[in-house]
Amino acid sequence: MLKFNYYSPTRIVFGAGTVNEIGTLIRDFKVRKVAVVFGGNSAKKSGLLDIVEDRLKSEGIDVILLGGVVPNPLLSKAKEMTKEAVKFGAEFVLAVGGGSVIDTAKFVAIGVASPDTDIEEFFFQRKKVEKSLPIGTVLTIAAAGSETSDSAVLTDDVTGTHIKKGITTDYNRCKFAIMDPELTYTLPKYQIGAGVADIFMHTSERYFTDILGNHLTDEMAEGLFRDIIKFGPIGVKSPNDYEAMSEIMWCGSVSHIGLTGLGAKGDTPRDGDWSCHQLGMAISALFDSTHGATLSAIWASWANYVKDANIQRFAEFARKVYKTDEADDEKCANKGIEKTVEFFESVGMPVNLHDLLNREVSEKDCEELAINCSYKKSRSIGSFKSLSYDDMYNIYMAAR
Repeated sequence: MLKFNYYSPTRIVFGAGTVNEIGTLIRDFKVRKVAVVFGGNSAKKSGLLDIVEDRLKSEGIDVILLGGVVPNPLLSKAKEMTKEAVKFGAEFVLAVGGGSVIDTAKFVAIGVASPDTDIEEFFFQRKKVEKSLPIGTVLTIAAAGSETSDSAVLTDDVTGTHIKKGITTDYNRCKFAIMDPELTYTLPKYQIGAGVADIFMHTSERYFTDILGNHLTDEMAEGLFRDIIKFGPIGVKSPNDYEAMSEIMWCGSVSHIGLTGLGAKGDTPRDGDWSCHQLGMAISALFDSTHGATLSAIWASWANYVKDANIQRFAEFARKVYKTDEADDEKCANKGIEKTVEFFESVGMPVNLHDLLNREVSEKDCEELAINCSYKKSRSIGSFKSLSYDDMYNIYMAAR
């Protein structure tokens, strides 16, 4: 196990009805103006926004509602919201939604704290983030884990790069996250399944690493795998099952809070591999596909392409997670990959690009994806096995 410095300041307020605590939670920060960032009409129709606004106003807090965040959130929307929040004089940013909303809120908080700097400077990492407004979350979708993570991801629709990328900083840490599983009951089943896939993948990205010997960390990751594999399909089948949705929601936060990667951070910017996320983000950027679905569509082709870098790791995964009884490491590893494909299918997720895009995928498509993912052949990705442009292209081709 390598040395690590673990920090998780986010207060978790978990359980049914906890949204009613929003006013007192923000009151403790002694602010008077709150920018509430949200997505589409569901938060309005459900009455959730009314509850949030009412609780805040009852504490003497002024509110500006900033809506319109879309899946695969856009840099342009974050810029627009930042301007409105600056004009309003926001002192706190509250995200009401899932990962896309939270990530947008994080950029807004950074932008308002530095109103003389375009947030493009932070997005492209030309300028280091040195301050941010405090951020809170009312979570409505268990998926991205952004409520407990230090990262935020947007798609550039402003400068023409059309790259989906993120920034990682402790300033992105939410001060609190209200997590009420009942708020997820009305989600479409496809959205629940995509969230389940994303949760699985946040754990996978940290588990499949070239730095091993993290036994307790591995046990936590393997337990999370088993839990999401058990309760994910139940939640998709029965969205009103409180036990299942509770487990999914808590798995989502734990999967991205950093625990399942402790001791495995080498010279890379973060712990783990993250190849599938990079490959998937290129798909989202070019085809506007649901994030979790891009990950399930690419995972098997990635796994089969890189497994020989450490076949024993994939075999251990199969034995610990799926209880695979197979002495031969290669056969065991292959069984684990097959079982994971079956899991993704059980939550209604695509397991190849054809199923994801609902059409034939051409070689040209794969070239464009590899160019986008490699930043025009200027970078490699991954740590379990370093992947060049050619490797990325081969994985996309295998995923057709």
